[in-house]
Amino acid sequence: MKIGMVSLGCAKNQTDAEIMLGILAEKGHKIVADPKDAEAIIVNTCGFITPAKQESIDAIFEMAEYKKSGNCRLLIATGCLAERYNAEMEREIPELDAVIGTGDFDRIDEIIKKSEKGEKICLFGHQNYTLPENLPRILSTPFYTAYLKIADGCDNNCTYCAIPKIRGHYKSRKEEDILREAERLSENGVKELILIAQDTTRYGIDIYKKPSLAGLLQKLCKIDGIHWIRIHYFYTEAITDELISVMAENEKICPYVDMPIQHINDDILRRMARRTNRKEIEKRINDLRERIPDVTIRTSIIAGFPGETEEQFCELKEFIGKIKFDRMGVFAYSKEEDTPAYDFPCQIEESEKERRKNELMEIQQGISLEKNMAKIGTLQEVLCEGYDSENFMYYGRSCADSIDVDGKVYFAAEDEVEIGTFVKVEILNADEYDLVGKALEE
Repeated sequence: MKIGMVSLGCAKNQTDAEIMLGILAEKGHKIVADPKDAEAIIVNTCGFITPAKQESIDAIFEMAEYKKSGNCRLLIATGCLAERYNAEMEREIPELDAVIGTGDFDRIDEIIKKSEKGEKICLFGHQNYTLPENLPRILSTPFYTAYLKIADGCDNNCTYCAIPKIRGHYKSRKEEDILREAERLSENGVKELILIAQDTTRYGIDIYKKPSLAGLLQKLCKIDGIHWIRIHYFYTEAITDELISVMAENEKICPYVDMPIQHINDDILRRMARRTNRKEIEKRINDLRERIPDVTIRTSIIAGFPGETEEQFCELKEFIGKIKFDRMGVFAYSKEEDTPAYDFPCQIEESEKERRKNELMEIQQGISLEKNMAKIGTLQEVLCEGYDSENFMYYGRSCADSIDVDGKVYFAAEDEVEIGTFVKVEILNADEYDLVGKALEE
């Protein structure tokens, strides 16, 4: 069949979509980019917070229209929303021919064959299933960048988060399997590996009985062809001195720490069931900046958690203004079913949550501009990603910028620059999000 795919949500979900595409291509199906050409459409859903759930539902209904106006015969929902709300989706969206949770997507070819015969399928409840290794995969990222999932699931059980119910217990992949995949990616032209898990810092704790990210990184650094290794989703309390040392000592590892702290007030951190406190967060940030002087620290914050007082919010604002994160995303607290915080007293009005979110983002905008302006006159290594024909400039990312979440570096060049190569760029100008410069001649 001709198969179309819409994948929503995080990079971890994206890697699942890439595996589904790989399985289907290996089984002889043709992957098509335009949904109007597809005979079967898969919507790989996100179910993390309310806006993401709505986006997934909207995408399902949008793709359902191709049953009327296109060639679509089968519509399949996979991923986190399908795991979390399987019965509701099967009951309330009759356009769906199959609803497949997070532990069954590797059976996608079998599911399509059964659906073709008219069988309605709803598979869920296997989120603790360990995916087989060596499954085929078709990258949806540019050829020079790939996500490398090192673990799935989560045991942290933060009170606002449904991920453990959706994705199951924390499950590390074996080191040798990760290294084998990284080598394959390198052989296929990947130059930037982005390590992902719900919590990368706890890698190995389940299968090796100790945090093992530092050792894995050292081995990944030995793979020829890999130029950058980037790590997402550090948890403050699990950042070890050994891990910091390995990052500081290896040039291939981008000095980039994606560390979602969510809040800074100790009482709110406790009610979030975070395993840290303000003192520990400040210490780890200071450690990182002292031992990796050019480190870029990215974080995320939840505004308007139940019971957050104006005083606690002001403490958070003061902290953000003082600590000056390089990158920061802010989310208004989303009240999620099946989480402890759903029933917490003193829920905050949506308008007030939005006000607090906007205040934090305004503070961060000024910090971001200040940080970027400080880079004027510096030399940055930039991974070239494309050419902007409107501005007559190339663009790409520095080691301080991760794909899809951070800014760009725009640069002029005397000679043609090949996509996927690294160039030295002198920074000449900046705004809150992006840098502008010129490539230096070799």
